[in-house]
Amino acid sequence: MSEIQENAAADVENMSHDDVFSQRINKVEELKAAGIAPFGERFDGSQLINIVREGFKLELAETTEQSAVVAGRLMGMRVMGGSIFADIKDSCAKIQLFINKKELGEEEFKLFKKLDIGDLLGIRGLLFVTKMGELTIKVKSCSLLCKSLRPLPEKFHGLTNIEQRYRQRYLDLIMNEESRELFKKRFVIIREIRRYLEDQGFIEVETPMLQPLAGGAIANPFKTYYEALSSEMFMRIAPELYLKRLLVGGFEKVFELNRNFRNEGMDRRHNPEFTMIEIYQAYGDCRTMMDLIEEMVTGIAQKVFGKMAIDHGNGKIISLERPWKRISYTDLIKERIGADWFDITPEERVTRAKEMGVELEPGLPDFKVTNEVYEKKIEHTLIQPTFVTRLPAQLVPLAKACNDNPEFVDVFELEINGQEVAPGYSELNDPIEQRKRFMDQFERERKPGDLVSDKVDEDFLVALEHGMPPAGGMGIGIDRLVMMLTGAESIRDVVLFPQMRKK
Repeated sequence: MSEIQENAAADVENMSHDDVFSQRINKVEELKAAGIAPFGERFDGSQLINIVREGFKLELAETTEQSAVVAGRLMGMRVMGGSIFADIKDSCAKIQLFINKKELGEEEFKLFKKLDIGDLLGIRGLLFVTKMGELTIKVKSCSLLCKSLRPLPEKFHGLTNIEQRYRQRYLDLIMNEESRELFKKRFVIIREIRRYLEDQGFIEVETPMLQPLAGGAIANPFKTYYEALSSEMFMRIAPELYLKRLLVGGFEKVFELNRNFRNEGMDRRHNPEFTMIEIYQAYGDCRTMMDLIEEMVTGIAQKVFGKMAIDHGNGKIISLERPWKRISYTDLIKERIGADWFDITPEERVTRAKEMGVELEPGLPDFKVTNEVYEKKIEHTLIQPTFVTRLPAQLVPLAKACNDNPEFVDVFELEINGQEVAPGYSELNDPIEQRKRFMDQFERERKPGDLVSDKVDEDFLVALEHGMPPAGGMGIGIDRLVMMLTGAESIRDVVLFPQMRKK
């Protein structure tokens, strides 16, 4: 009976990483001395392993040779005397290899035994099915494409250290099938968003990520200095004001899918660099945007996941079945906090907020007191898709006032899984009112030494004065949308390389 043993070079359980690294550096020199390039060349003709599997015809296996050419990472090896069984994996699938001394010859067989888990190989061979029913490649030739100098994490448990998974995402993707599949889903979701919008007649555009003013949202920006222009610049917090310039210029349906940057906190729902899509449609309004995102998200859920119910574990199921709930900000607060909330005095609202455990900064304006209560006591409870509409005008300086009450603006915040996924507006196109709101905001937030020219985007106002059509606009947080659709509970699980504190 043949003795089955793990490849000794791959067995690193009792060796330090430094010892393994030194051992493999020595192997590099041995390979060079033998005339073998440890960091190989181009390898033509390979197919993804899942394509090879799908193309195999079992009914032809006994009468017809079916060849296979694949490339991937060596993930397991079992030496059995004059034969070796191994596993190779690429981005899509894994397949077993059978290496026989008679087929390869003595020297090449010895070389294969010296390989390590993690090495990248190019394989040419013939497909067959083992007695155990496993599709396998009988290896006719093997090319070393890249020598792995460091060991992979322990193969039976994958990469389980959460921080290491974020810091060394490449190892997470090698070892954890779930992570790899989640990111594939992210890429498909983004592709389907683009496809949907293009089918609706939208065009994708690009606007500056370095801006002289940080506009389009209220957030703390990252600052830099542009040597060529001798001026301070900002990483954009939103592309809104530039996209609206395009509406002025005659592009009627536009979107941009790109990065925004906000120099603020990090937690399971916030990353300072995040992906967002902003969409604008001339001659529409916020209801146009509500219909658009409802149709788009439900269509993507059905197409990518084949279902309308997303399981987030612990009994929490998010149903995307239409229609989604629509409720005004005021009615929601009355429903959850108390029907008399807007009838009591501002002082009484502060007292009640504190009694509910909401921490308030001294001197906070009355509308912000109410919004703190909304954000701390209501927002996280909105698990099923909910459009919260008609927000106070002070909260959204770029939106059009409601026709029946100018104290509120014609907007929505789409809440799913207890977080805002998308805000949408009936865009303000009155340049006189827009200038007034910018100046009111400047006066509320000004600090000693602040200049109007450093805070108010005059060029945008001039563009607006040339005439912008009425429009609906919306921003969608892609990272949060992916979290919701995949059931991920942390933004770091859906961002390939999240920001991390320096070691």
